[in-house]
Amino acid sequence: MMTIKGYIRENGAVGVRNHVLVLPLDDLSNSAALGVSKIVNGVVAVPHPYGRLQFGRDLDLLFHILSGTGANPNVAGVIVIGIEDNWANRVADGIAKTGKPVEVFPIEGYGDLKTIERASRKAKEMVQEASEKQRTEVDISSIVMSVKCGESDTTSGLASNPSVGVVVDKMVDLGAVAMFGETSELTGAEDIVADKMANEALREKFLKIYREYIDVIEREGADLLGSQPTQGNIKGGLSTIEEKALGNIQKLGHRKVNCVLDYLDPLVREKQGTLCFVNTSSAAAEAVTLFAAKGSVLHLFTTGQGNIVGHPLIPVIKITGNPKTARTMSEHIDVDVSDLLDLKISLEEAGERVFNYMLRVMNGRLTAAEVLHHEEFSPIKLYISA
Repeated sequence: MMTIKGYIRENGAVGVRNHVLVLPLDDLSNSAALGVSKIVNGVVAVPHPYGRLQFGRDLDLLFHILSGTGANPNVAGVIVIGIEDNWANRVADGIAKTGKPVEVFPIEGYGDLKTIERASRKAKEMVQEASEKQRTEVDISSIVMSVKCGESDTTSGLASNPSVGVVVDKMVDLGAVAMFGETSELTGAEDIVADKMANEALREKFLKIYREYIDVIEREGADLLGSQPTQGNIKGGLSTIEEKALGNIQKLGHRKVNCVLDYLDPLVREKQGTLCFVNTSSAAAEAVTLFAAKGSVLHLFTTGQGNIVGHPLIPVIKITGNPKTARTMSEHIDVDVSDLLDLKISLEEAGERVFNYMLRVMNGRLTAAEVLHHEEFSPIKLYISA
């Protein structure tokens, strides 16, 4: 048995951070949420541009992301602020199912100043209560993690992504959950991912999600060159999406995929370790935001050219196999595995280096993104508002 020290929440989920969250339901509530964060030390606000006149599946996805963000095990308590209380209560009800404290403060009938005052008083109480929570020794199998790459180059598929694949194998073998996504970036390797599915039902669900995603892109008649691969990818030597995808899937390791989630599907843990595909955008902040809403408490993020994304609530560990990036962007890089390219270390040693650093982060060490205030929060929007 391998253990870490984490925060056990009311529903038994385990977090590796202990935040109090101020969650604006909509864009109009951002100012009040930020106002609370400026008054009360120890709260995190997550402003975003959505929540007005969304409808259907798009609205459901916003509620799913906001409720999931508040329900994340790295969160001890939540303040929800909305222009009105009906939708705010819907989000709060989803969070309340975890058993953690959550309070709603509508702006209509009060105005910003009174709302900030009322919410700040409750936030102060939550911060003081959260400050007394202690880390407890727990089995590492209780951890939910996620992986993604960004600004990939040729070193990603050769070094940093395979190193993360070693970690994914190890975490799944230990009984933990590892999530991956980046649906469009699997193009050219989607058949390989499909062959990794544990059964035919999962294979069919994955391929249906993949084809629907690609159909949306193709209906626009768009040439994705420059978006997929990105300008950074092309500069780093990845000239086609197929090249990018074959490097991308090195993060998945060698275990079977026994979980497939569409946007609105909740994570259901298997009795054994879980390797889970999640339908996500390939945009860094959007993907990490959705992973956190699904329950990920930390994220392994590989980069070749130097993506610097973070998240307000979950630690994002940056790993690179590019020696130039490790040198010129050192303040953003947590783990350098570029010596794998020189064959100075083995792949297993590179994976162990990433794994050991991850253990330190789970036990409390701050990542570079956390220290540098990279707190990107970007809910996915599916289509136009009404």
